[in-house]
Amino acid sequence: MNIVKEDSFKGVFNGKPTGLYTLRNKNGIVAQITNYGAIIVSIFVPDRKGNFADVVQGYDNIADYTGMNSPYMGAVCGRCANRIEKGRFSINGKQYTLAVNNGPNHLHGGIKGFSKAVWHVVDASPEKVKMEYFSPDGEEGYPGNLKTTVTYTLTDENELRADYHATSDKPTVVNLAGHSYFNMEGEGSGSIYDHELTINGKFFTPTDETNIPTGEILSVKGTPFDFTSPKHIGRDIDLDDEQLRFGAGYDHNWVLDHPAGQAGLAATVTGPVSGRMLEVFTTQPGLQLYTANWIDNEKGKIGKKYGKRWAYALETQNFPDAINKPHFPSPILNPGEEYRHSCIYKFSVKQ
Repeated sequence: MNIVKEDSFKGVFNGKPTGLYTLRNKNGIVAQITNYGAIIVSIFVPDRKGNFADVVQGYDNIADYTGMNSPYMGAVCGRCANRIEKGRFSINGKQYTLAVNNGPNHLHGGIKGFSKAVWHVVDASPEKVKMEYFSPDGEEGYPGNLKTTVTYTLTDENELRADYHATSDKPTVVNLAGHSYFNMEGEGSGSIYDHELTINGKFFTPTDETNIPTGEILSVKGTPFDFTSPKHIGRDIDLDDEQLRFGAGYDHNWVLDHPAGQAGLAATVTGPVSGRMLEVFTTQPGLQLYTANWIDNEKGKIGKKYGKRWAYALETQNFPDAINKPHFPSPILNPGEEYRHSCIYKFSVKQ
């Protein structure tokens, strides 16, 4: 295994130290996390022949994460992941204005967001690393002092678990999501069109041309968005469909079948040659599938270049722009409440 060197992540960014934390389990699986952006840098898992490969796109040094306009490679996005229409919302009659950094809209917490912050490492062991980030009142335009933690745990059941927690002293918006780009054949190995995907969601939230949900909740039946049974990602991705044109491919939110707040299986994806299988479990009501439609010739690890649609993100989340859609699950966190969200990546092999 060509494991990323921990020394290549030692540095100082905005006066705070950065590092890399390597987790291992008894089965030889390795996950590496940096406290810059709480980023998952790499996950090494075996194929059906026992050969290990890194299945997460990213970079092999801290300078590339901090110095490049990274498309949120492996990061925790917040305070509110995904999009908020025109960067505006109101809580209890008070209007708030955020940065517009994705066309006319606000994306993934703004200019800096949680993905470009150095998190404080509270605890680290060979199986677990816990990080915290304090977001002051008014940061990126959001109200309230927000205390956030994420705990990554690598289990002997071949699960990489991310447990999120947050509290605020004012009503605010919180929607934290991991943004890892996966390829079960190994990062940098080519197109993901032949990867077989299942999403446990019978409905999705269509968008306008700026990728903001219209407010509708539509059935996937008879559309390119039907992944209720296993389907190759590339089968319908280039069809002449308005929603696919708006997203330049898949960049949409699915309404998951399981009740929000309860852990349920959101998606399963399998590599065509390796047989590596990823199951994604979450307590969140939504899942964003993004097929790396805007990544092309992106610098990667060990001199690799990542091409368009060479990976996919499976972002467990609340619905995009939920703060402006009263019938969507509420993203408001009030004082005295606790935000909790668990996402589990479980790895296995399909024989």
